[in-house]
Amino acid sequence: MLTYTMDIEKRSTWFRSTPSETGRSLPFFCTEAGTFYARERFVTERSHKDAYLVFYTLGGAGIIEQGGQSVTLGQNQALLMDCRAPQRYATDPVRHHWYHLWAHVNGAGADAISQAMGLPKLQPVSLPLADVKPIFETIFENMKKEGYIESLTTSLAVDKLLTSIALAPDSRGSFVEFDAVSVARRYMEEHYAEDLHVDDVAREAAISTSQLIRLFKRQLGTTPHSYLLRYRITQAKELLAETTLPVSAIAGQVGFASESNFSYRFGEMCGQSPSAYRAGAPRLYREIQPG
Repeated sequence: MLTYTMDIEKRSTWFRSTPSETGRSLPFFCTEAGTFYARERFVTERSHKDAYLVFYTLGGAGIIEQGGQSVTLGQNQALLMDCRAPQRYATDPVRHHWYHLWAHVNGAGADAISQAMGLPKLQPVSLPLADVKPIFETIFENMKKEGYIESLTTSLAVDKLLTSIALAPDSRGSFVEFDAVSVARRYMEEHYAEDLHVDDVAREAAISTSQLIRLFKRQLGTTPHSYLLRYRITQAKELLAETTLPVSAIAGQVGFASESNFSYRFGEMCGQSPSAYRAGAPRLYREIQPG
């Protein structure tokens, strides 16, 4: 379902594109974009569209509603929305106009960023016009053109736009939440050689285990267990490359209870055994003998 009142000034622009197979294979691509100088009766209601929608307000304000949420997007604010759930957006009746840049974007990169940001949560963020306008101009200029260079340029511009939104201070959640994740990461990195459990890490971060898992998934796109496992494997790589310690000793030094479990996890994550990794790595810096 789609209903709308296209109450916009004639100077508004709307660009459409049908990306090639190559373009659609890139991490980000854009199918529609434009600049709307919307007047007071402008409104769109949609039940579903297989795309994300980026807004950036140039002047006035818009009201965006989805899933019981309602936010006002004021001047120099941006927002990323998942259009796969019903939504409504319109000119703020108090401001009477909503001048805004917009773009429908897709791609695996957009999926990853939306997950990290916790969509479908609606979160307006503040961004300088001087940073955002050139990005949209690049998208407008290249999205309609055929060719790999143009598709790649568009993809990079969309990447920069979504990354700017994701990294804006007001998109990161509360400082308390980010501090908890920072504490948890630091604790795991300092105690990775020990027998750690997620409950222990959550206790150190002063939050519940379920909260810790949720925050890691939202902010880092992974779980505490996976984060710790990757950190241990990375430390093991350094020891394999830089020392002559036997694999069994390295397994114990990076927190694995057995050499077999270490070798299994290493092979699973790296596609080769610890010994094969060592054979292909140059010797660096130092030699450490057991005992």
